[in-house]
Amino acid sequence: MTALPVLITLAYPLAVWLGHGQLEPGVMAVLLIVAAFSRAATMKAGTAARAWMLGAAVLAGLALAGNGWTPLKLYPVLVNLVMLGVFGYSLLSPPTLVERIARMQEKDFPPEAIPYTRRVTQVWCIFFVVNGSIAAGTALWAEPRIWFLYNGVIAYVLMGALFAGEYLVRRRFRRRIHG
Repeated sequence: MTALPVLITLAYPLAVWLGHGQLEPGVMAVLLIVAAFSRAATMKAGTAARAWMLGAAVLAGLALAGNGWTPLKLYPVLVNLVMLGVFGYSLLSPPTLVERIARMQEKDFPPEAIPYTRRVTQVWCIFFVVNGSIAAGTALWAEPRIWFLYNGVIAYVLMGALFAGEYLVRRRFRRRIHG
């Protein structure tokens, strides 16, 4: 059930890039709504899901009203803002999101890992700020192919590199804790 919304979200930049100059922005606005609502439907009902849907509706509405592409290209910015909100809020209202995920994966979660999970949550917040800023810059000032290259390829590579890097650091951290 969650694979399709993820695939739609991943394919969104490619669809916008391919549709740019070929389709009316209104057609792509419908895809934006489908992408956002399908993704939000997989999220736990709450503020983040509502923000995701409301933000997508606003962007789609702006694209329709102005018959423009820029609001459609701002969707990755919305994604980063929502994720920053989710991760950032968990820093203010512990346990952090990363700690909650870790506790689901490890039944014997060591107390020494709490500062580590907090730091990882902070790193993800920084990532979302930087990634969202670059996404905004490409949406506002770059050619469509540059926007797609960053938002459809480079951003995912960077995210994967952060996941992989954190995984390697976590393994070292576990060895240090467990001896």
